[in-house]
Formats: sequence, structure tokens, C-alpha cells
Amino acid sequence: SVKMRYGKSDYLDYEIANEAQFLHLALLSLDDAGITDIETQAKQTNVMRLLDVGSATGALLEHFRLRGWDVQGIEINSVQAAYAKEKRGLKISTLPLEENKFNDDYFSLIIASHLIEHLNSPRVFIHECFRILEKSGRLIIITPNIASFQAKVFGARWRSAIFDHLYLFSVKTLSKLLARENFTIEKTVCWGGLAAGCAPPVIKNIFDRLAKKLKLGDVMMIRAQKN
Repeated sequence: SVKMRYGKSDYLDYEIANEAQFLHLALLSLDDAGITDIETQAKQTNVMRLLDVGSATGALLEHFRLRGWDVQGIEINSVQAAYAKEKRGLKISTLPLEENKFNDDYFSLIIASHLIEHLNSPRVFIHECFRILEKSGRLIIITPNIASFQAKVFGARWRSAIFDHLYLFSVKTLSKLLARENFTIEKTVCWGGLAAGCAPPVIKNIFDRLAKKLKLGDVMMIRAQKN
């Protein structure tokens, strides 16, 4: 089960050690997703409810709480969830998304970063996100891109071709899945042409810019809106 795969205590030490870097990368990704515009619109409606699915130690939730959002996390690793609750005073559930029975049309924004590839049923997850988002609410998904330059070059040795990744998507396939659940795709961005350390910085920079422009980056972000 998902809980058996991700309920280990050693994840906490890893997450704490890398927390600052992970938060920095998450904020860069959300900047590309247009988080400033989303926040401005949410402020106009006086509804700023955010759900982070896979919230880990709660660093991202704490960042948004300080910006005025009403935040809720889901983290099935009970050790990390307890850390986020006790150290940061956050609302964290350890149940999978669909078991929380959130109200219809409740959240303004749902963030799922490096999560959907781990799920047993991505379509059930997206369907539930649609139900609990308010009208015009946004879903931001960040996940590996199976159509990336690196995936094509490395094949089975690609860094995201691992046991824990049950489903891997391209921009095209994830966009189709979202559209089937009545989401409108607003924005797609890809990052990462070459892995760090495998080429001189000048060469890596060229590949990174090309990968972003051609949507061949190793990681992709899709921002979708509830119709």
C-alpha cells in the first residue's frame, strides 16, 4: 500500500536536511506557474484556501501561511506529518486525498509536487481535486516528464525510472488526463536539459534553455483550472 511504501521514519531526516533546497526549488517552480497572479485573484475573492498534497515537513505550507493563506496539508508519512503539526502548528492529514471527505468547491489552489507519479490511481486523484476545488480554482502538478531529453537518452537508466514511480507522464498524456476530468490547461512549463555535473556549466545552460523552450525538460509543471 501507499502507507507501507512511504511511512518510514528515515524520510524525515532526509527531508529536514534538504528542506531549504526543496523549498527554494518549489518556489521557483510556482513562480513559473504564475503563483503571483493566482494569489492576486484569490485575494480579490477573499477565499485563499490552499491544499498541499504531499506536504512533507510543511515548509511550503508555512511559507503560504505567512502570505495570508488558510493552509491544509496531506502527508501520509506520519512522522513528517507529526513534525509539521508539532513544529509548525499546521493542519495535516495522514489520509489519502479521497479519504478526507473535504467539502465540494472548497479550495482555491491545490499543489501536488512530485506526487502523482507515486499514486495507484492518478485519475481518481484528479477527479477528487476537481470536486474539492472551487469554481475557477487551480491545480498545479509537478512531475517527471517521460518525454524529456534525459528520458530518451537514458531509457531504463533514467533517474525517474524507479520502482516507486508507478505512472510516468508526458505533457501530452497528463494534459489529456486532466482534460478528461474537465480541467482547462492554462500553462505548461518544463525544466532540466542535463543533470547537474554531467556537462560544463555553459553546455548545461544551453541544454536547459532548449529543454524549457521545446518542452523536453526532465520535470514538467501543468497548471489547470476548474471550469
